[in-house]
Amino acid sequence: MTSRTAARPVTELFSADGRLTTIPRKPARREALLAHLAATLFDADRTYRESEVNEALSTVHDDFPALRRYLVIGGFLSRTKDGADYRRQQRPGSPGGAIPAVA
Repeated sequence: MTSRTAARPVTELFSADGRLTTIPRKPARREALLAHLAATLFDADRTYRESEVNEALSTVHDDFPALRRYLVIGGFLSRTKDGADYRRQQRPGSPGGAIPAVA
């Protein structure tokens, strides 16, 4: 992450009311955002129901299904095979059981 885009603070993506203004298209920028969301919205030692993940993500952006999908695909959250339960991953970037087919 040596580009200027990736080096900018993630907080620039949020409006004054704490909501995301956009989900970044550039992978490095989006990854930085996802790391921030995972760290601030989800405890590492807790299992979350899908409804709880949706509720947490909807506090920052209306397209919470896309954010949830990006978090799973990026390895920031793992989910059970049935998609009912989610956990924050200790090492972002390594899926560790994450199932990419999240809708």
